[in-house]
Amino acid sequence: MSTWDETLIGTSRCFLQVKSMIPLLSKSKSTVLISGETGTGKELFARAIHYSSERRGKPFVPVNCAALPDHLVENELFGHSKGAFTGALAEKHGLFHEADGGTLFLDEINSLNMPAQSKLLRVLQDQEFRPLGSTKSRAVDVKIVAATNTDLRYLVEARQFREDLFYRLNVLSVVLPPLRDRREDIPELARQFLKRSAEEFGKGCIQLSTDAIKKMMDYAWPGNVRELQSVIHRAAAMAINNALEGPDLDLPDHEPRELAATFVQEVMPADQGGFQAMKVKMIDEFERTYLSQILSAHQGNISKAARAARKERRAFQRLLHKHGLDRRSFSAA
Repeated sequence: MSTWDETLIGTSRCFLQVKSMIPLLSKSKSTVLISGETGTGKELFARAIHYSSERRGKPFVPVNCAALPDHLVENELFGHSKGAFTGALAEKHGLFHEADGGTLFLDEINSLNMPAQSKLLRVLQDQEFRPLGSTKSRAVDVKIVAATNTDLRYLVEARQFREDLFYRLNVLSVVLPPLRDRREDIPELARQFLKRSAEEFGKGCIQLSTDAIKKMMDYAWPGNVRELQSVIHRAAAMAINNALEGPDLDLPDHEPRELAATFVQEVMPADQGGFQAMKVKMIDEFERTYLSQILSAHQGNISKAARAARKERRAFQRLLHKHGLDRRSFSAA
């Protein structure tokens, strides 16, 4: 069994189906687009594609697009030449240069602004880039694996993502299933996370009780595998016995599925558009409602609200700007 295979844990049918695509995706030089909710393991999947390919001996360079400041995106991706701008005292290589011969993983690519999308499209078309301040283009051999937690088709329809870039990225695609759709994998995942955490804390062998497993199986896991790992890690750190019981797992009492169902029932009757138009509108309405509620809960504190939403602060601010929300409107009086 290869190293990457050992990191992808699960025997559910939907998970094995996407896992079986890795050899095909790794052999192709085409761009790969990985879609899936936050926390489903998109970077692990991207690493599996890289390390099972002929590029395994070359760099795997991950970059979170949501964490790149708008005014620095081009510099981070393509680098700059000496004297390109004030303070550019030496040449700097960008991430494309760093990943040459290997794989560049563009996570949360849906967060890239329009100018950055245009520059990325040019690189994908021409297989070359030009560093800031340089008069010469440089050829590059990089396999692009992109990931998104939003359906790019609907962002294209909403004119928030370039259609031509979408088609360039969506040559080969795969959708990772959320944890709630592969519940039979939860016990094995939890045991693996618990084993690693127990070793880290020097606590020896810790078991999962039947009650703890039932509690995990009944939960919706909106944060997916990442949330499960975090919950187990925290429980292992606090454990005083050699078995975790249900109360040892810090999980919310109410599941988000109930809120989502209520939201759908309230919004749908008032809308008359087709399916795609309706979905775009519902995503827009949900985002605004969710952002307003989470800002209110944290009295307009963006850092706390972004952390609670499990979003990068900059990506969270972009969403606020998109919906015209001012944090000051939610501050405590």
